[in-house]
Amino acid sequence: MPRVKNSPATRARRKKVLKQAKGYFGSKHLLFRTAKEQVMHSLQYAYNDRRKVKSEYRKLWIKRINAGCRLCEISYSQFMHGLKLANINVNRKMLSELAIHDFETFKGLTETAKKALAK
Repeated sequence: MPRVKNSPATRARRKKVLKQAKGYFGSKHLLFRTAKEQVMHSLQYAYNDRRKVKSEYRKLWIKRINAGCRLCEISYSQFMHGLKLANINVNRKMLSELAIHDFETFKGLTETAKKALAK
């Protein structure tokens, strides 16, 4: 019985990996074994960073809100607690946009939060 090596599928698989490794430094884009290892790591990094970017944005929004709150003489935690007491449900992304682009509205929200805390 003849030996079957399945050459077309093997070549296609290797070409696919080397195509994904295009632009990598050194032999990582030339040699299949190192390219395969680097592509697997790269895909893992991409997967992890898609998760990390969400927390990075949340941190950025909190910093922006905190800066706006400090200008209105209230801490971030008191501001958020005051909004919760006043039943104002605005997410952090929108609050940071208000703090940057529409400070008067943001200032009004801080006043509302202060009143809710005073009660």
